[in-house]
Amino acid sequence: MRGVEGGFTQANHGKIQGVKRLKKGDLIVFYSGKTAYPDGEPYQKFTALGRVTDDEPYRVEMTPDFHPYRRNVEFLVIKEADIRPLISELSFIKDPIHWGFPFMRGLFEIPKEDFEKIAAAVDAPLDIPG
Repeated sequence: MRGVEGGFTQANHGKIQGVKRLKKGDLIVFYSGKTAYPDGEPYQKFTALGRVTDDEPYRVEMTPDFHPYRRNVEFLVIKEADIRPLISELSFIKDPIHWGFPFMRGLFEIPKEDFEKIAAAVDAPLDIPG
């Protein structure tokens, strides 16, 4: 939720590779497996959705030893949605028993149809471009 409050995203422990692939205007949905990283309680909900608003990644200093790359994001007001009712409907989840595996990759692209299902579940107020 720090990203929502600050209007940014970072991924994969602040590495540039993931956020560099994002383009201005891309829509991004956030899944929270736990209430806090790394030792929080299981949460398993889609918790944020937004649109990338800048052209390039930028670096920030969080601590003297940690300088992650970020992208600016305009977040929409949504309701959180539990993933469990969507597991069998999302094509990027290939194994319903081990449904959490795709999220271990960090930032990854999903099909438009899956994004639309998640956006509907969180009541996102947007029209998804073709």
